Amino acid sequence: MRDGVRELHVDGTFASCFEPGRDITGSVWDALAAGITALPRRRRRSVLLLGLGGGSAARVARALAPRAEIVGVEIDPSVVRLARRWFELDALGIEVVVDDARAYLGRCRRRFDAVLEDVFIGTGREAVKPEWLPRPGLEGAARCLARRGILASNALDEAPAVAAAMARLFPSVVRIQVDDYDNQIFVGCSGTLTGRELRRAVAATPVLTPTLPRLSFRRLS
Repeated sequence: MRDGVRELHVDGTFASCFEPGRDITGSVWDALAAGITALPRRRRRSVLLLGLGGGSAARVARALAPRAEIVGVEIDPSVVRLARRWFELDALGIEVVVDDARAYLGRCRRRFDAVLEDVFIGTGREAVKPEWLPRPGLEGAARCLARRGILASNALDEAPAVAAAMARLFPSVVRIQVDDYDNQIFVGCSGTLTGRELRRAVAATPVLTPTLPRLSFRRLS
């Protein structure tokens, strides 16, 4: 714990953070969930998180869509146990699936308004995407989308490959960058979405107002 913020490190990789009493992180996980603000208004949304970790993105998603059906997939049962003990995971009211994200996508027949992909393997600064990402994994994630849904992917060194894969899947791709982080978040949708439009949607959402000054948006396609 640092300054009241709980951090989850998995094999030396910063995997999640949580400040009790606060829904947002002020960092990458806010950006990963930001695309939810651009979704069409529906009575009840649905969100799939691949790479649940301690639930940082799930907490932001819950704050953005309080009534949403949220499913989180996490391969490591010990991470889930830690998240339940220290990160108040159960308070989020999400369905937790302990499974490999690739296997889950392979059998998924449900449709989600948003799929948030945050899957990494490796240790410390050597954390990378597994060999099935970005392809064919992002294709599988896109098949799980409902009409006019969004897919968001968190990338580090694989950012060019992720951007290219997203451009093949969607007519609109927006990149979100976060001050002081190397991560790049790519948000794809089947409709028309610009960086300015996504920023406007985020700005209209009080939940993310504190984080907005740290975010930059740019349409790539």
